[in-house]
Amino acid sequence: MAKTATSTVGEEFLAVAVAEFERYKLMAERALEQLDDADFRHRPDEESNSVHIIVKHMAGNMRSRWTDFLTTDGEKPGRHRDGEFVEEEDRAQIMEAWHAGWSGLFDTLAGLSDADLLETVYIRNQPQSVLYAIARQLTHYAHHIGQIAYIGKHLKGSDWKSLSIPKGRSADYVSR
Repeated sequence: MAKTATSTVGEEFLAVAVAEFERYKLMAERALEQLDDADFRHRPDEESNSVHIIVKHMAGNMRSRWTDFLTTDGEKPGRHRDGEFVEEEDRAQIMEAWHAGWSGLFDTLAGLSDADLLETVYIRNQPQSVLYAIARQLTHYAHHIGQIAYIGKHLKGSDWKSLSIPKGRSADYVSR
C-alpha cells in the first residue's frame, strides 16, 4: 500500500483497513472453495463450531456492526446472536448472507472520511472511536477466518491448497 503525498494518516488507515478486509475475505473464500458440504458442516467436537456456523456468525456480526454504523449501536436489536450458532440454513443461504455482510462493510468503509475516525460509535452501549471499532472488527474477522482455514486444512490434509506461503516453500517468496 503506497501512500500519496497528500494522504493523511486517517486516509492511509482507511485504505489499509479496506485492503486487509479484502485480503482476509479472499483468504476465507479460497478456503471455502476447498470445502464440500460435509466439510462445511463438520464440527471437530461438540464444543467447536463448524465452518457453517463461523460463516453464519460472521455474516450476522457484519450485518449488525456495519448497518447504520455511525448512527446506531453496532449490536442491533434484531440480531439474534445465539441463533447464529445453530445450523438451520443451507449453504447457499449462508453464503448469500456472507456476501451481503461484506458488501455492507465495504460500502460503509467507502463512505467514511479520516474526520470520521475519531467520532464515537457504540457496540453494546460501549463507546469507542470509529478507528477502534474498525480495528476491533478486523481482528475479530481475522480470528474467525483463521478458524475456517484451520478446520479446512485439518479436513483436507495433503489436498489442502495453502492460503499463503506453503510449508517448505518460503525461499520461493523471498525477494532478491
